Amino acid sequence: MRVAVLVVFLAASSSSLLEAGQSVRPGGPTQATDSIAEAYTQFMMAHRLEEDNDIDGAIAAYKRAMTLDPQAADVVAELADLYLRQNRGPDALAAGEQALKIAPGNPDAHRVLGTVYASMATSTPRGQRSSPEAQRENLAKSIDHLEKAIVGPVARADANLRAMLSRLYIASGQFDKAIPMLSELVKQEPQWEDGATMLVEAYSAADREGEAVKFLEEQVQENSELLPTLADLYANQRKWREAADTYQMAVQGSPRSFDLRVRWASVLLNTASKEDVATARTALREALAMRGTDERALYLSSVAERRSGNFEEAESAARKLMAQNARNPNGFVALAETLEERRQYQAVVDALAPAMGNFRSAQNSARALAMLLPHLGFAYQQVGQFDKAITTFEEARKVSPRDPSITGYLISAQMAARNYGAAAELARQARTQDPDNLGLARLEAQALRLSGKPDQAFAVLEGVVQKRQNDPDAFIALADLYSDAGRGPQAAKVLQDAQVKFPNESSIPFELAAIFEKQKKYAESEAVFRQLIAKQPDHAGALNYLGYMLAERGDRLAESVELIQRALKIDPDNGSYLDSLGWAYFKSGKFDLAAEHLKRAADQLMTNSVVQDHYGDALARLGRYDQAIAAWTRALAGDLDSIDRSDVDKKIKAAKGKLPRR
Repeated sequence: MRVAVLVVFLAASSSSLLEAGQSVRPGGPTQATDSIAEAYTQFMMAHRLEEDNDIDGAIAAYKRAMTLDPQAADVVAELADLYLRQNRGPDALAAGEQALKIAPGNPDAHRVLGTVYASMATSTPRGQRSSPEAQRENLAKSIDHLEKAIVGPVARADANLRAMLSRLYIASGQFDKAIPMLSELVKQEPQWEDGATMLVEAYSAADREGEAVKFLEEQVQENSELLPTLADLYANQRKWREAADTYQMAVQGSPRSFDLRVRWASVLLNTASKEDVATARTALREALAMRGTDERALYLSSVAERRSGNFEEAESAARKLMAQNARNPNGFVALAETLEERRQYQAVVDALAPAMGNFRSAQNSARALAMLLPHLGFAYQQVGQFDKAITTFEEARKVSPRDPSITGYLISAQMAARNYGAAAELARQARTQDPDNLGLARLEAQALRLSGKPDQAFAVLEGVVQKRQNDPDAFIALADLYSDAGRGPQAAKVLQDAQVKFPNESSIPFELAAIFEKQKKYAESEAVFRQLIAKQPDHAGALNYLGYMLAERGDRLAESVELIQRALKIDPDNGSYLDSLGWAYFKSGKFDLAAEHLKRAADQLMTNSVVQDHYGDALARLGRYDQAIAAWTRALAGDLDSIDRSDVDKKIKAAKGKLPRR
């Protein structure tokens, strides 16, 4: 009950009696008027007692007022409001309902009831349970009461009340009601940042993101505090350039903000621009100077440093995060990605394998395991520990059963272990769930060919090409299969037809040149490679392949070295390119240089038989026969692709004969 309301009510009661001309009698109107006056006195006393923090006294005074004037709904509503302020929800509900029985339209009672039901809908008291059905019912009751509470100009002016109702509209999915109310509120209260955020949320949830963007683009002209909200919306729409530029303006407006710097850097790392990566790295260095232990900043810093080629800094940031919080998988992921970039796969195993026990035993471990197991499995495979790779990928598959990439890793591991039948069956089963997955189809075809079923292998990819006439990768997959099966002319025909169909696809001429080389059509291969390099001078794969082809034939070795060095400038730690350069030096008679580069390649590609064979040859020329024998032995234990086993056996036997007798 408001004081003004009681005064008006009291005056109205007195005047109505006088106008009726009724006589004053003991126990008649005078007694009623005295009761109302006393009720007003008790009401005022309740207010004073509450101000003095005598809550029990205030409640007693309100109750005396209710007894004296049982039809005064405002008195009961005021008591309900007091209960609400004291967090006595059940009492507030009871008093509010009592007020509505007297006056169903009382806005204060509706406000109290709406507020209590809103609390019940969005939170559950400790030790109690609330079913989803009960929460939905409370949400509906809250909205109903608050809608009735904002009737009238005074209530409509209550921004807090409308803000609460807007939140409830969003929670209940009534975006058509939330959006106009929030639009009005944001204009009325321009400094209320949550209002703009809520309005954007409502627009987005209602699939009206375009309107949200337009609204924010207009608002930021006058309120720069909304720039981060606009940037977030751009990022949600994957408009990375717009998001980055907007965050940059936000950072310029708040140069000491750590959070804005980190969010800006995160967006910059998604633009695929080298300049943006450099900017992100600088922003993160500045952020870490402000708060050097922030885990998100450390992870993003590792990513930015790695993409900038600063591997030591990337590893340092990752290891700092790992040491700071061994339960955070992001540090281990960042380290694994850095080591993988440098082809240091044994180091990946050494870092991840001991930590997996902690992650397996942690609560809610699925996310961490899904992130880490693929890295560990791939590292095991690269160092030739195929059984461990298979076991690791099988565990990853249990954690992420619907991720086709994990199944693909497992199939590849089975093939690396020469379990071709198991690989083919896995791929077949996976394709029943994901028939349009080209990667799975390619793996199944490769496994079938290696298990002695070439016709079935051809049928798989020929069927894929028929269905995917607009996919250049499908044609390349079929051509590779034909080539691997010794059907070079068929492979070349597929790619030549694809080249007409996809004239701007650089992967097609690259594969065509490689297939010509395998058929010993060196002039044709070289011509295609040179055309590709003329169009794309930074095509590292073409530079390396042409350089290696020249080195293998002992032809134009100086140019061979120059081509491969160009490839290595683009990808400095690529093991295949290092092998090519080492082999070109070997062919040039520069055995020290050859061994230096071949060692780096052999340390990365431990299961690649050709690389190990090359390294063994260089070591033998330097008289390091025991090391050469070890390299050739690794070649025989590797993939055996493109080597003559008997020739390697002969080299091992000859080297053993040159070892000093013990």
